[in-house]
Amino acid sequence: MIRIVIAEDQRMLLGALGALLDLEDGMEVVGQAQNGEEACELVKKLKPDVCIMDIEMPVKDGLDAAEELYEEPCKVIILTTFARPGYFDRARRAGVSGYLLKDSPSEELATAIRKITNGQRIFDPELVDLAFTQQNPLTEREREVIQLMADGKNTKEISQELFITPGTVRNYVSVILEKLEVSNRIEAISRFKEKGWYKKSR
Repeated sequence: MIRIVIAEDQRMLLGALGALLDLEDGMEVVGQAQNGEEACELVKKLKPDVCIMDIEMPVKDGLDAAEELYEEPCKVIILTTFARPGYFDRARRAGVSGYLLKDSPSEELATAIRKITNGQRIFDPELVDLAFTQQNPLTEREREVIQLMADGKNTKEISQELFITPGTVRNYVSVILEKLEVSNRIEAISRFKEKGWYKKSR
């Protein structure tokens, strides 16, 4: 029997998904969570084989939860509407076993769960294509700068946090705008988030 925990903040979808998987031979939904923090607690308590995780949830999102569960034997499957290369990249680095889109047929999810419990990794082909064609062009330091910009920090605050001069921050911003092919900071932050590269500060 494959024991499953589902994490999804939309109650109707959570209930429907649970009911669908309970109908599958050899599968049992043992827990349901409405945010990433609840999901982590259930996984650690119930020791399921699989945790199906949405990304954008309150309290703790699915990617943060997947990172927290990295050492757990439970296999994490991301099930989301967001085909964003940044999300996919973070999910892979968090060691998830699957990344599927919600518009996939329900029978594909059941098949993926069975394959994943047998040791395979299943990633939506659209995401794999995006990961190769839309990689983040920014260096680690440039990512730190735009991350702080997206958190609402100004040039002075960024310079203090990263221990660099305000002039250096402005130089980084100029390079970021050029690499992201935008004309101002607001557009840069929007593009950074749109691609799924922004990570909410904890």
